[in-house]
Amino acid sequence: MAKNSGIKLNLPSADDLFSTQEQRDEESRESIQNIPIGEITDFPNHPFQVKMDESMMDMAESVKQYGVLVPALVREKAEGGYEMIAGHRRKMASELAGKKEMPCIIRNVTEDEAVLIMVDSNLQREEILPSEKAFAYKMKLEAMNRQAGRPSKNNLTPMVSDSNKMRTNEVLAKEVGESRETIRRYIRLTELIPPILDMVDNGKVAMRPAVELSYLPKEQQEILYDTMKSEDCTPSHAQAIKLRKFSESGKLGEDVILSILSEEKPNQVEQWTYVNTLDKKSRKIMLLFLVPHPPFAVVSNNQ
Repeated sequence: MAKNSGIKLNLPSADDLFSTQEQRDEESRESIQNIPIGEITDFPNHPFQVKMDESMMDMAESVKQYGVLVPALVREKAEGGYEMIAGHRRKMASELAGKKEMPCIIRNVTEDEAVLIMVDSNLQREEILPSEKAFAYKMKLEAMNRQAGRPSKNNLTPMVSDSNKMRTNEVLAKEVGESRETIRRYIRLTELIPPILDMVDNGKVAMRPAVELSYLPKEQQEILYDTMKSEDCTPSHAQAIKLRKFSESGKLGEDVILSILSEEKPNQVEQWTYVNTLDKKSRKIMLLFLVPHPPFAVVSNNQ
C-alpha cells in the first residue's frame, strides 16, 4: 500500500464547483438593504445613551427631508431579525421622522467583533458621559480578553494578545488614548449603584472619590446615597477613602457615614480663611456662595 506522500491538494469545495465566481463575489460583498425598523433590536446592554434632545430633533428633521444618508450597521440574529451594531441614534431619528424602514449594512460578525465595532463607533462622539465610558471600556476589555483566550465573562484580568504580545488593557489604552490606570478607574464606576453613578455623570461626585465609593457593598452605597441627599453634601476624596476603610473593617454604618460626611473639608477651611480677609459686605456675599451650609450661610450684621 502506498504511503501518504504528504502533498496537500487545494481542491475546490462543492460550493465552488457549482457556483460562478460572480455569485461567490456577490455573496461575500456587503450590500445595503432597506430593513423594517421593527425588525431591528438595540444592541444588548448598549452603554451609550440615545437622548431625546435638540440634536436628536434636528437629526429627525434631516431624516424626514433627506432620509438616512449614512446606513446603519446590523447583524442577523439566529432567531430572526437584526441586531443594531452602529446606528442607534439614526434609528430613533427615523422613528421620529415616521420612517418605516432604514438603510442598513448587514455584516456577518461574531458577538465579540460586534462589541468592538459598537464601542469604537460610539467613542467618536464629542460628548461622552463617565458612565458611558465606564460600561463601554468594560464591554470592550471583556471582548478583547475572550478573543485573547479567556472565555469567561466578567473576568477583567489583562491577557496577553497573540498579535503583538501586549496585554489587552495596554492595547485598549493605546487605542482610546487613555492610560491603563484611567481605564481601570472608569471600569470601577460600573460597580456604583445607578443614583451615585448619575451624580458622577452630573459632576456632583468627582472621579477619584467615586472610584473609592465603588468598593462599598451596594447596601452601604444605598445608605450613603440617602445620607448625601438628606445632608445635601458629597464626600471629598479623603472622606471617600475613609468610608472605604471603615467598610473594609466592617464598621461602616449609618452613624459612621453621617459622621464622616459632617467633617469639615480642607477646601472649606481654605475658603473660610480667605473670606475672613474680606470686608464685611464682600464677606457676606462670598459666604452665601462658597459655604452654603449652616452656620455660615446666614451672616449677622455684627460680623
